Amino acid sequence: MKLSDFDYQLPPERIAQTPVEPRDSSRLLVLDRKTGTIQHSVFSNILAFLNRGDLLVINQTRVLPARVYARKVPTGGKIELLLLNRRDPTLWEALVGGKRVKKGLQLSLSQDMIAEVEEELDGPRRLLRFNQPIETYLEKIGEMPLPPYIHERLLDQERYQTVYARETGSAAAPTAGLHFTPRLLTEIRDAGIGIAEVTLHVGLDTFAPVTEQDVTQHHIHTEWCSLSPQTAQQINQVKQAGGRVIAVGTTSVRTLETAAGRPEANGWVVPFEGATDLYILPGYSFKVVDVMITNFHLPRSTLLMLVSAFAGRQTILDAYQEAIQQEYRFYSFGDAMLIL
Repeated sequence: MKLSDFDYQLPPERIAQTPVEPRDSSRLLVLDRKTGTIQHSVFSNILAFLNRGDLLVINQTRVLPARVYARKVPTGGKIELLLLNRRDPTLWEALVGGKRVKKGLQLSLSQDMIAEVEEELDGPRRLLRFNQPIETYLEKIGEMPLPPYIHERLLDQERYQTVYARETGSAAAPTAGLHFTPRLLTEIRDAGIGIAEVTLHVGLDTFAPVTEQDVTQHHIHTEWCSLSPQTAQQINQVKQAGGRVIAVGTTSVRTLETAAGRPEANGWVVPFEGATDLYILPGYSFKVVDVMITNFHLPRSTLLMLVSAFAGRQTILDAYQEAIQQEYRFYSFGDAMLIL
C-alpha cells in the first residue's frame, strides 16, 4: 500500500472553521459498506439507523487546554508549548515551537511557573520538567489546541469538548462525539440502545503526518486507553444477544479493537488499561466493531486508512467525493459519517 492510495483533493472552502449550532444539526452521510450505497441525513436523525439492543461506545476523554506560551530564561525569546502527555505529576512530553530549545534550557510561563528541558526527543518534541503540577494553571490560561487547519478563533472552549467529556488528558478532541447533545443521548437510551464508555487520550499521532511512501513503515505513537470490566461485560452481552457494537469515532475503535486483540481475549472483549499502538490498515480483521460513527478525515492520514480498512478504500474515497460534491463540511468541526 502506497501513501498516494489514500490521497484525495479537498477544496479549502470545505474545511469547517466553526462548529454548527446546535451540535446535532450537522449533516450525516450514511454509508452501507457492503453495497456502497449512500443516504444523506442529519445527525439528529441518527436513531433511524440504530436498532434496539445496539450498544453505542463513546470516548469520555476531555481535552486539556494545553497550548501555552513561555519565554526563554534569560533571553526572553518567545516559545509556544503544546503539552501532549503527562509522564508524572510534573514531567510532560510537549511539542515546542521555537529555535534552539536545548536540554537544560529554562522556560518561564509566569512568575511562579518554570519549566526546564529535561530531554530532547525527536523533531520538535521535548520532555519538560515543571517546578509544580501545571493542570490548575492550564485551566486558567491555557488555550485549546485546535488543529492547524482551523483559523477562526473558538469563542466557546466547550465546543471543542464532547458533552460527555470527563477524564482530562487529550491533546485533541475525539471529534465524532462532538455531534451528540444531552437530549439526543437521552433519546438513544429511551429507544433501548445502550451507551458504554471507554477512554483514549488522544496524543501525538494526531499531529504526526504520514511521510513514508510505504504506509506499513509508518511508526504510530502510543496513546493511553482504558476499557473497564463493566464496559467489557456490556459489549460481550450485546454481542451474545446479536446486537451491534457502534463505535463513536476512531479512538473508540482503537480502544475496542485493542481490548479484543489481547492474548487472553479468546474472541471476547476483556478489560484493558495501558498504552496502545494499534495501527489499523486495510486487511485488518475487525474483532468487535460492527458500525462506526466518524468525521471526514485528512488525506494521507492514519485515520483515513482506518476507515478504509473498515469499509474498503475505494468505497471510502467514492463516499468522500460524493460528500465534496454535496458540499459537506470536513474535519474536526465538520459533518459526520455513519458507516453501517
